Amino acid sequence: MRFWVSHAGGLVDASDARVSVLDHGFTVADGVFETLKVTGGEAFALTRHIDRLERSAAAMALPAPDRDAVFDAVRETVDANAPLLGDLGRLRITYTAGDAPLGSDRGETGPTLVVAVSAMKPWPESAAVITVPWPRNERSPLAGVKSTSYAENVLALARAHEHGAGEALMPDTQGRLCEGTGSNVFLVLDGRLITPTLATGCLAGVTRDLVLEWSGAEEVDVPMSALADAEEVFITSSTRDVQPVHRVDSRSLVAPGPLTASVRAEFDRRSRADVDP
Repeated sequence: MRFWVSHAGGLVDASDARVSVLDHGFTVADGVFETLKVTGGEAFALTRHIDRLERSAAAMALPAPDRDAVFDAVRETVDANAPLLGDLGRLRITYTAGDAPLGSDRGETGPTLVVAVSAMKPWPESAAVITVPWPRNERSPLAGVKSTSYAENVLALARAHEHGAGEALMPDTQGRLCEGTGSNVFLVLDGRLITPTLATGCLAGVTRDLVLEWSGAEEVDVPMSALADAEEVFITSSTRDVQPVHRVDSRSLVAPGPLTASVRAEFDRRSRADVDP
């Protein structure tokens, strides 16, 4: 594999891809990132992902990334690795504050940009999820920001794996359903397709946005307890697309239910027709 590293001037072999131990993204998680799927030698929804990278950088008061440079880095990385990716790949764009003194103060060397890619296996046909009590802080300055500070997600996902599940769902501080560690969640309640509002602090997922645009889904605040009444549940992410949920904690569900199946089919149709919707 070959990765794109700004301080190296472009593509380098994966074994030579390095960032400094003083990079603020490493020392204090001062950075933002995007994850995209790669199919047929193309990164899906690249424009939307770069738009969100810009929004996340602005929220963290990082210098605005050079859009053209990011586009070029992604395309060079995908092209260089296409023969090794097979049918499905995962691409990650990481953008940090760059080298800085040890501590919270930022340095003056400028940001670091890294684009890396790997082959990946398709997600299982459906997922088991658990709920965890650790809330998202919807009042945090990082609420809705795709920050490299992912320790809470790591712990929650590890808890899910301990319980034989593939994802963990979290509340916000008011007890409203928020999101998963790397996914957004949709429910069918009384025949309505709904997803938590951004007021809960959930990430404005690219796939979440596309499902909202391509279906009759509504943004609604609901308590975590709504999961116990949901007729169908599915989760979305940039690599999962639309993944039905067959178990929430100890409760089994039909997966996919009829509405989930319809949403997934429409998403598949439209995403195949347009690689950058």
